[in-house]
Amino acid sequence: MGCDRLMTLPAASATYRCRFVEPLPDGSVPWSELEAIGLTEVVTGARPALATSVRACWTDADLRFRFECEDDHVAARMTGHDDPLYEEDVVEIFLDETGDGMEYYELEVSPLNVVFDALVRNDLQGSIEADLDWHPAGMTTSVTEAEGGRVYEVRIPMLNFKRMPVEGTVWRWNAYRIDEDRQGVRHYWAWRPTGAVNYHRPQYFGALSFVK
Repeated sequence: MGCDRLMTLPAASATYRCRFVEPLPDGSVPWSELEAIGLTEVVTGARPALATSVRACWTDADLRFRFECEDDHVAARMTGHDDPLYEEDVVEIFLDETGDGMEYYELEVSPLNVVFDALVRNDLQGSIEADLDWHPAGMTTSVTEAEGGRVYEVRIPMLNFKRMPVEGTVWRWNAYRIDEDRQGVRHYWAWRPTGAVNYHRPQYFGALSFVK
C-alpha cells in the first residue's frame, strides 16, 4: 500500500539542495554560504511586491530554516501557541517525509515569534485534518529586526522525525508567507506556486534533497 500511495503525487517540479553543515562555535550556521530561494505569488508565480528569501540546512542534531523578509507593515496580534496565525502575517514551512502528500508537518512563525505547529493529514480529495496536539520537541524559533524587514529562524531537532536523513534522502516540502499590506489586502506567497490560494496542495510541493 505504501508504494501505491507514493504514486499519487507527481514528481517534484523543483529541488532545493539542503546542505549538511557543522555549526560554528556559537551554535550558529554560515547562512550566507547557503543557497537562497525566493517566494513568488502563490497562484501565478509572479514577483511579489516584497521579497522573501529562504535557506535551509541540516546538522547532526537538527534541521534549520531561515526566512529573510522585506516588510513595511506588520499585522500580528495573536500571542497564543497554535492560535490561527495564518489569519495574520506569518511564514510557514510544510514538510512531508514520506512524499505521499497524505501526512506532513505544518510549522508557522509570526512576527511576534508565536508558533503554530500541527501534524496534517490530507486525503488528497479535499479533506484536511490538523492535529494540534503535535508539538516538535525542542524546536526553537527566533524573529529579529533587520534593515527593511525581519529575519525568522526555525531549528527542529532531528528526533522529531520518523528517521534521521542521510545523504541522498529526499523529502517533499514548500515554504510560504502571508503578508497584509497597509490597505488591509492580504498577499499569499510560496516557493512552489500551488495555482490557488491554498497551501495544502502537496502535489505542488518541491523536493528537499539532503546533501553533504
